Amino acid sequence: MMNRLSIIGIGLIGSSIVRAARKHGLAKHIAIADSSTEALKTAEDLKLGDSYHASPADAVKNADLTIICVPIGAYAEVGQAIAPHLKPGSILSDVGSVKQAVLRDLGPLAPDHVHFIPGHPVAGTEHSGPAAGFAELFDGRWTILTPLAGADANAVKTLGAFWTGMGALVEEMEPIHHDQVLAITSHLPHLIAYTIVGTATGLEDSTQREVIKFSASGFRDFTRIAASNPIMWRDIFLNNREAVLEMLGRFSEDLTALQRAIRWGEGEKLEDWFTRTRAVRRSIIDAKQA
Repeated sequence: MMNRLSIIGIGLIGSSIVRAARKHGLAKHIAIADSSTEALKTAEDLKLGDSYHASPADAVKNADLTIICVPIGAYAEVGQAIAPHLKPGSILSDVGSVKQAVLRDLGPLAPDHVHFIPGHPVAGTEHSGPAAGFAELFDGRWTILTPLAGADANAVKTLGAFWTGMGALVEEMEPIHHDQVLAITSHLPHLIAYTIVGTATGLEDSTQREVIKFSASGFRDFTRIAASNPIMWRDIFLNNREAVLEMLGRFSEDLTALQRAIRWGEGEKLEDWFTRTRAVRRSIIDAKQA
């Protein structure tokens, strides 16, 4: 149990962390900070924390664990604000989806007397804000930790235990490898979803109305993904551009191959492709990540 847990940013992930920490008894005092007065008021109305702070510096004082839950583009600003106030020996972590950017923007600001251990819970929904969180968000989902070389083993173990205490599965990974993996499993699918839904909005009004009216599960699922927080995803694409562009290039080549197969009526090639991709879905179900 942490004596004091500090959460900077009370959106979907931040509010889910405080709910899960409360449910499982992982913190005696939960301090919440957010730059939005509306978000803070909502968090207070929902009784998510024990103290509420407009200034992140106030929230992190005497905290044993501080988790930054803001869009990646705001990390440097938050880091500058909290660095002088972090408790010696405490753990500083985050939930960002691009770990090399976290190391670049937050790493140089982390004081030597704290344990800086970046993290990323691979969980979420298309909803945002303090009211969107729920304690079960991390149940059976992976949280990836990307500790730096020479990181304190006990601190890494403590942070891992905090996440497993909230129901998550924990894996350690190199930051660059994390960004490459997430580029294909998360970032590229979101980019494709934004593109497809954006294409639909450019259709003639009558066709667009029919697309919405007759949305089958495929297009409907794309709209769910494309409804995700636009600021968060703007920052993800800008900060993981190399890995995303590499995966986008591979995707474009495969899409061209499928386009050619459709044009030339190569049914056997299409069936083989769809059979292999179907096996991936079965693997995800077997891994209980569906």
